[in-house]
Amino acid sequence: MAGGLKQVGLRLRAYRHSKGWTLDELAERAEMSPSTLSRLESGKRQASLELLLPLTTQLGIGLDDLVAPDVVDPRVRRPAIHRGGMVITPLAPEGAQVATYKITYPPSRTAPEPRVHDGYEWLYVLSGRLRLVLGEQELTLTRGEAAEFDTRVPHSLSAAGSRPAQVISIFNDDGVRMHTHTAQE
Repeated sequence: MAGGLKQVGLRLRAYRHSKGWTLDELAERAEMSPSTLSRLESGKRQASLELLLPLTTQLGIGLDDLVAPDVVDPRVRRPAIHRGGMVITPLAPEGAQVATYKITYPPSRTAPEPRVHDGYEWLYVLSGRLRLVLGEQELTLTRGEAAEFDTRVPHSLSAAGSRPAQVISIFNDDGVRMHTHTAQE
């Protein structure tokens, strides 16, 4: 039996359960035998339009709801970027709508020179203490704290103290270029 047919049966069962209906209830509504519906759901009976149309009508769904696209491997397998002592680990596939990274900032006694670029940055501190210089402010964010800022304001990020700081950062395209590309690129 093809994997796609099995998925149709599993989705059919899930929609039936979401309505709170028993196998007998849906079979009766769709004017088919409970054994036919059971075999469809288990993948032991080939799905056909003749069988599926009355079921989708009763469930209030379309045929497309039963046939999902193939699931691709969701794991992100991109290499970490090492830049200026930082380790920048991509958490989203290349070209994703949301550019997300885990960045480990090495310990630093002083803040790097602030930079400016178009865009916004959102960040969340996973561990350590993060020094955020934003305009005239110097803030220390600790585990569990988040920040959002306009990157047209002069800013720099670094670990405060003697331990690295791990941060989840979300950038727009301009931020990705600034944080992940070296000066030689």
